[in-house]
Amino acid sequence: MSNNELASSAFDASQILFDEHYVDCGTEGIKLYLRNKRRKDHKVFLAEKTIVMVHGATFSSGSLYDVPFNGMSFIDFLAHHGFDVFAVDVRGYGKSTRPPEMQAQPDLNPPLVSTDTGVTDFATAVEFVLRLRGLKAVNVFAMSWGGTVAGAYAARNADKVVKLALLAPQWLSDVPIPIDQGGSLGSYRLVPVKAALARWLGTAPEYARERLVPEGWFDLWSELTLSEETSQDDREQGKLRATNGPIQDIRTYWRAGTPYYQPSEIRAPVLLLHGEWDIDVPLDLARAYFEQLTGASYRRWVEIGEATHLALMESHRMQAYAEVVRFFDEAFKPE
Repeated sequence: MSNNELASSAFDASQILFDEHYVDCGTEGIKLYLRNKRRKDHKVFLAEKTIVMVHGATFSSGSLYDVPFNGMSFIDFLAHHGFDVFAVDVRGYGKSTRPPEMQAQPDLNPPLVSTDTGVTDFATAVEFVLRLRGLKAVNVFAMSWGGTVAGAYAARNADKVVKLALLAPQWLSDVPIPIDQGGSLGSYRLVPVKAALARWLGTAPEYARERLVPEGWFDLWSELTLSEETSQDDREQGKLRATNGPIQDIRTYWRAGTPYYQPSEIRAPVLLLHGEWDIDVPLDLARAYFEQLTGASYRRWVEIGEATHLALMESHRMQAYAEVVRFFDEAFKPE
């Protein structure tokens, strides 16, 4: 029995509560979707046991964090280990409202949902959780573009972040970044979800591709991901509309040598997770980012062997899951 199967066999989905919230974000007609999972016996709400999560530039929080591989998702795992977990979809993603420009042809409007908007929406989600649970701070988890959103939020709101865990956050790059395919940018792009597996496997060495994504996992993931697409035509063609604001910000900040924010301003403890075969955030970028975390009360780097940018959805996912739980659970304080 694999580690994934062992972990799933100890997990009882019937003991997990699932709540959904639609939150006003200050923009007329736009509501943000937050999914929440916790154990049924979770009665006392504490800052150190609460997590707010945000996704990357292409896929929603549900797509990245809540697909039940072997019957258990990343959010399920965190809830099972005693955390009250909230995951927000920034406007334009997942089950949050699509801006009206996303219903038009993409070349009619400029790139939608900038990082500024992502930070604003994430801040709205955190404030909602703080009010709902009567807290003053929360733990934060994010990946990729979400790492920029969460990192910037943590840098600007030190009093509201207990700990910050990031998987492959963006940083400055002097070479092209794979997610940016070049050319002019419309308001959104069409992502061929069904074709994503070839690109995904192609980032790993040939000898490991067969075991990187266990049988049935990609089909489960793509089905859930496409179910959130609001355009029936695109959904039937296996395509997802993803906003281009994050791609424009790659050009404005990360490829231009101009950081969107300063990681040195983050004061909370930071866990940096990185996959060995991540080509979207290569090893040198992760190292450069880690070296900028000089203001963190402590910082830790965990390299996940035989993992890509999508480490949370691969055969070695439990390494990442366990490290996040350990980090958020520990009472360790630097001397």
